[in-house]
Amino acid sequence: MGKVSVIIYIAVAVVLLLLISRSNNKPHGGRHRHRRLKLRSNFTFAPPADSHHQHNRAAFDPLVPTLSVKREDKQWEHHYFQTHHPELHSDTTPSKAAQGHDSAEPEWEDFMDAEDYLNNEEKFNVTYRLILLFPKIDVDPVDDFVSEGELTEWNLQQGQREVLHRTEREMEVHDKNKDGFVSFAEYEAPSWVKSSDNNSFGYDMGWWKEEHFNAADADGDGLLNITEFNDFLHPADTNNPKLLRWLCQEEIRERDSDRDGKISFKEFFHGIFDMVRNYDEEGNHSLYESDDLVEAPAKKLFAQLDKDGDGYLSDVELLPIIAKIHPSERYYAKQQSEYIMQQADTNKDGLLTLMEMIENPYVFYSAVFNEDDDDDYGYHDEFR
Repeated sequence: MGKVSVIIYIAVAVVLLLLISRSNNKPHGGRHRHRRLKLRSNFTFAPPADSHHQHNRAAFDPLVPTLSVKREDKQWEHHYFQTHHPELHSDTTPSKAAQGHDSAEPEWEDFMDAEDYLNNEEKFNVTYRLILLFPKIDVDPVDDFVSEGELTEWNLQQGQREVLHRTEREMEVHDKNKDGFVSFAEYEAPSWVKSSDNNSFGYDMGWWKEEHFNAADADGDGLLNITEFNDFLHPADTNNPKLLRWLCQEEIRERDSDRDGKISFKEFFHGIFDMVRNYDEEGNHSLYESDDLVEAPAKKLFAQLDKDGDGYLSDVELLPIIAKIHPSERYYAKQQSEYIMQQADTNKDGLLTLMEMIENPYVFYSAVFNEDDDDDYGYHDEFR
């Protein structure tokens, strides 16, 4: 049966390619005009506005981040050399790069033409790409349909791959002795921490402190391996109980306005409950609801969490909702899949065929097409 399915898929793909080849000879301006694709970068050395910063969704097509992370790596290296080796940027002294040193700053201009590649239909045709990717997504089961579950797993894989790449890049910097581990002595706080004073916003956040480091150290050996370091940088995706407990403690530290070490209903209602409700309802509630209407469900949830009935929430009592306060990569992958299904599942049967994907190509590449084209196509990327 497997061989028969493969043969059928290849035959269908060949027919589609022939049809596409003919349509490509027609002038643009039909139903799917070519949209300018633009590489995005999640690179930043700036401090977060808060610990609940906006999530950047992963690209659907793995070829896109292959190009974007290379350019992002060069941006990151460019900034790293500026901040850690300013002598390489002297206007009067020849740089080590010019002198042929091994530590020369890499040139990242080589990747400036990556967007031109993405927008050359002969080299990067979104329809061809979807035909190639379809059988890689249709895996559980292989039935010539893509379900929301299969799409979520695919999006999750792409997101996790991008996150791990950035973790590996960070580890190369912090692992000073190159033993494959990072000690707290080796770990270097973010540059914005070094340049800020103790009273600046964000300085007191524990996300770069030893308490956080120790919580991420699952085996307690005083060192972080790549998995632990990835959890350290991205605690929302961890399964480490110590780190989840730390995340709850950090939430209390951030929300505890009267500094009594626990969360009152007032502190819960103004902040935490909104995030829980956004998670459960995915932002479908009204922004103009009165506090009186919202207070009843908030009190009900607070009472359910307050196991000892003392009128406050401890870090342990926050554990059941911490994944809603700090959503994981899987949550965003599912959110992205639901949106794609809503836009591309034209017959609303809960499954995507290859033809439905081909007929709605920019739904899958919406994370990278130029936002300047939004008005032309009546499209708004709600997850950008």
